[in-house]
This record gives sequence, structure tokens and C-alpha cells, in this order.
Amino acid sequence: MTELPALELPEHPKLAHNITWFARALRKAGLPLGTGRVIDAIRAVEAAGFTDRRDFYYTLQACFVSRPEHRAVFDQVFRLYWRDPRYLEQMMSYMLPAVRGVQEERLARAAEKRAAEALLDGVDREVPEAQDQGEEVEIEIDASRTISGEERLRTLDFEQMSTEEMAAARRLLARISLPVKPLTSRRTRADAHGTMPDWRGTMRGAMRRGGEVQALARRRRRQRWPNLVVLCDISGSMSQYSRAVLHFLHAVSNQKGAGWARVHAFTFGTRLTNITRHLRTRDVDAALAAAGAEARDWEGGTRIASCLHAFNRDWSRRVMGQGAVVLLITDGLDRDPNGGLAREMERLHLSARRVIWLNPLLRWEGFAPKAAGIAAMLPHVDSFRAGHSIASLEALAAAISRPDDVGEKARLMASLPN
Repeated sequence: MTELPALELPEHPKLAHNITWFARALRKAGLPLGTGRVIDAIRAVEAAGFTDRRDFYYTLQACFVSRPEHRAVFDQVFRLYWRDPRYLEQMMSYMLPAVRGVQEERLARAAEKRAAEALLDGVDREVPEAQDQGEEVEIEIDASRTISGEERLRTLDFEQMSTEEMAAARRLLARISLPVKPLTSRRTRADAHGTMPDWRGTMRGAMRRGGEVQALARRRRRQRWPNLVVLCDISGSMSQYSRAVLHFLHAVSNQKGAGWARVHAFTFGTRLTNITRHLRTRDVDAALAAAGAEARDWEGGTRIASCLHAFNRDWSRRVMGQGAVVLLITDGLDRDPNGGLAREMERLHLSARRVIWLNPLLRWEGFAPKAAGIAAMLPHVDSFRAGHSIASLEALAAAISRPDDVGEKARLMASLPN
């Protein structure tokens, strides 16, 4: 389609066909649409008229969008299908490798690649013949084919991934391990090669030999494994990131030999939800479906202070023993009217061995802790790291066993007002 013609529905016999095709693209992009919704949309457009583009947009949105997370996909499919005269040519450029120096590179906006894939489903994507641009362009094209798709996927932002790329990313996330070093306990055990003398053991051995000390007994400190406690933000601004992180946590929860005593997982948006038992389900799809059903505040608002208060009050004593490491995944954009975020973060920090904060906003080069929630939380974490890609989660796996790792905290703390 090109521009919307200013015609009434009865005078435009192909409109019903175009709305049906538009609904098919939305379904391919992930929106749950059935035949009934398509019929309702055609009837709604007939009732609302077809002369004003804004009315047409909101009429279709009311018929096809039922959840907040579907709006971004709907907006991009609508823009590409109905409003841009060269939408097919643009989408072809998104799906084909771009030649550097020929066109300016840019990141696709949220849901744009998924919208392009949905509209291009079934379209011939054969590369058109390029004009002769000289030897230099040809060399660059050949070089671009040597780039590993897997390496590119590791650095790609979760929000910018297409449906196919996200499926591939989940397979990579399932292979990432999160090993941890054991903690040295104050308790000891008998060990012939230990470094600590065992006077009681030595005396007991001497008594069995008639009072003669023949050997010095020794002991060694015991080792124990810490718990991993994960607090994952599932509000609207964190939707795509939290889904990827939960796939990663499911793999961690079911890995053998990773070293964690137990993995406890909580989601929060407007309320705190314990999803630990769901992540123990072996099938990842079943596990996340059960977790999504349990967490009723998915894609809702963000009340970090209230949710941390609930955790500190109800769960901290149960799961924070044994020197637990806390993994906090949130963008820090708190909308809690009750306040007290700094106080709750301080309580959390005092209860944990380490608090590691993963924030997808850190992917931006000019990121600064200007938001009130981020400024309140930052002083009470041990490490502040990005959490927007597979590479950032792999870096977390490499850094989690280093107690001196602070990530970007030191640099950003210098920018906070005194």
C-alpha cells in the first residue's frame, strides 16, 4: 500500500483484503489475532469511516491490540504497511546485509525488525543486482560475509532483535554458565594435609596410644557454596530484557556443577512474586509460561521501593543466608509514590555478600545516573554492569567470582552530586 486514499469503504472493494493482509502481518509479528478480530476490524472501519488517517489508526489499534507490549509492534507494522510509500524497499534493506559506505548504518527501532520480518514473510528476498561501484565496494562486501553471525548476535541489543534472532539468542543463553567460587567457612574438618593444628585430635590419638604423641593431627576450614538471589524487573520498560534474562536464569537454575547452593528468583513490577519453583521445571517454555501466569504485574508499572521492602520483610531471612549473591536486574526508573528506595537498597546490601546490578540503560555511551531512582540505588551496590546483550551476560559470568569487580560503579559515582 502507498498513501491512504480518501474513499468510503463501499467504494474501496480491496480494503477488506488489505486489512486481512495487515492482520496476517501482525500475527506473524507475534500478536494473537484470530478470524473474529479481523471481521470486527473490518466492521469497525466500516462504522468509523475511512477518510481520516488518525481515526483509521485508532480503530485498528482498538481491534488488534489487547496488551501493552503489543503496541510497539502494531505501531511499526502500521507505519510500514499503511503510511510509507516505499515500505517494501525499506524492509528489504533491513533484511539484507548493508554495505558500509553505501548507506548510513542505524539501529532498528523497537519492534521494527519483527514488523519487517512479518511483512516480508513469503516475499522473494533475492538480492538485486548492484551497480558497479568499484573494486573497493566489492572487497567490502566479500569481507562482510566473513563476519560470524553468532558474534554479531552476541553484541546485539535484546530490544533490537528480530523474532528469529531472539530464538537463536535463547539457544546461546542456555549454554552460558554462571560459575562461582566456594566460600571459606569458619568451621573446620579433620584433614591430614590441613594447615591448622588440631590439638584435641592430637590428644585423643595420644590417649589411644598410651599417652604418647606420635603425630600431630591437623584440620582444614570447610568450604560452602553461596545462594544466588535474583530480583528481575518485569515492568513495561524492561519487558524484552527481562524475558531474555529469565531464559538465562532458567539455564543457571538447572545447570549441574555451577556451584550455587540454591538459586532463588523473584520478579517485580508493582508487586513482588517468587518464581523459584517455576524455574526448576526442566522445559524452559513451560517454566516461563508458569512464571508469567504467577506474575500478574507483567508489563505494568514500576514500584521498586515497595517491592524491595516486601522482599526485605518477607524473604530476606529465608534466602539470604550462606553469604548470598544478589543479582538485581532493572533500569532503576522507579515510579513508587511511597519513596524510601535508598533505605530499602541499604537493607538489601547489608544482608547480602554482594549486590550486582544489571542495567540495560548502561548500553548508552552517554549514560549518567540522573534519574532519582538510579542515583538512590547506585551507592548500595557492589558492581554496576550492563545487561542488554548476550555479551554483557557472558561478562557477568566472568566477573561474578571476582570480589573486586565494580563494573561502571566507580566512574558513575564520581558524577553523583555530593
